[in-house]
Amino acid sequence: MGLNVFNTLSRSVEPFVPLDPDGKKVGLYCCGPTVHDYAHIGNFRTFVFADVVRRYLTFRGFDVRHVMNITDVEDKIIRRVNESGKSLSEYTGEFEKAFFNDLEALGCLMPDERPHATKFIGPIIKLIKKLEENGIAYRAGDGSVYFSIEKYREAGNRYGQLLNLNLEEMRPGERVSSDEYEKESIADFALWKARVPEDGEVFWKSPWGEGRPGWHIECSAMSMELLGPSFDLHLGGEDLVFPHHEDEIAQSEGACMQCDGQKFVKYWMHGAHLLVEGKKMSKSLGNFFTLRDLLAKGSAGREVRYLMISAHYRETFNFTLDNLAGARTALGRIDECTAKLRELALGQAAAPAADSPLVTRFTEAMDDDLNVSAAWAAAFDWVRDTNRKLAAEELDAAAAATELANWEHINAVLGIETIEEKAPAEILALAEERQAARKAKDFARSDQIRDELAAQGWVIEDTPKGPRVKRA
Repeated sequence: MGLNVFNTLSRSVEPFVPLDPDGKKVGLYCCGPTVHDYAHIGNFRTFVFADVVRRYLTFRGFDVRHVMNITDVEDKIIRRVNESGKSLSEYTGEFEKAFFNDLEALGCLMPDERPHATKFIGPIIKLIKKLEENGIAYRAGDGSVYFSIEKYREAGNRYGQLLNLNLEEMRPGERVSSDEYEKESIADFALWKARVPEDGEVFWKSPWGEGRPGWHIECSAMSMELLGPSFDLHLGGEDLVFPHHEDEIAQSEGACMQCDGQKFVKYWMHGAHLLVEGKKMSKSLGNFFTLRDLLAKGSAGREVRYLMISAHYRETFNFTLDNLAGARTALGRIDECTAKLRELALGQAAAPAADSPLVTRFTEAMDDDLNVSAAWAAAFDWVRDTNRKLAAEELDAAAAATELANWEHINAVLGIETIEEKAPAEILALAEERQAARKAKDFARSDQIRDELAAQGWVIEDTPKGPRVKRA
């Protein structure tokens, strides 16, 4: 059995077979951040999902090229640039830097390519000209260039590939200049926006005059420029299915950039929304969090990551501060188990076992449309069974090293940093004093020290190699 994924394009689970004739190279594009503000945790659920997809494809032996764009020009950005008095690059640079710091804190691998829309104006203009030559783009009275859905359909193309649309009820042919428009209307959308006074100094020269690109055309141009006219996998949040991703398909296939019979993208995967405390995030409700908000409250990036990948990517997930605390407990179990294995392994290196139940169950779960819930069940069953073997002294150094390698093999996908917290010097001194009291049969003092340690959040565990101090 190989990897199977739910393809939004077909509305079904399909075997994942890359376009590469050798079946090795995979082109992956994920819609990245619009850098007008700090990204919130709902945004990051999509980006962590993309990271897991990339990691699992690598785990399965594919050679992945991961592209994530940076939208550094669009309506909101221009409004905020004008309000701030900064240049476009100064304004967006601050939030771009913050985004990648947050991405790193969440344990995500950096994308291989991070194209900026403002650096791809040439390819964007080239793509719009191709659409114009094909009779699908037209210039409006204000100098802007629009995509004609009617002409696209007349050319034999289907608008509504990612979801079913009632084109008659949704009034095709109306025109919108806004980058984000109402999902209830089918509308000709802007490919190039003529310069207006509100744009200030944010504009570029083009065959149609000064202006700037529309949001949708940016991703089409960047993805095809870096991955080719047809590539394997396009990811994003479910809120981008329409109009953004549908418009990407229309622009790319309307320009006839693909070989006959090929699609712009073979597989589309979309992550579900994240709720906070059971509701859609809203600043007025007090449930709107950025990652830095959560870190300031004492959470760790790995705890947030664990929570975001604890449920299936196509399930709406309810993020709460209580289950964030539960994430810390769950990760503590893994930390404790792997710490014991490292101590027993005595620095020995090992390869994962070919017949490892952990790796086998994990792979079977992830092959099933990235069923991460079942994958975590396999991981925690392994923690329980390994702890039992450790307690019964059934593992030697070589076996401990192999079990550790099994865990590290699957953790290359999960991306959870495991840590072994070192007790501070004063806690270790108390532990040594307790040992001395026990040897002197001063059990009253020994019990007193045990209580002092517990009050500070530490316990002493007696092991075959002597007492071990760990977090309670």
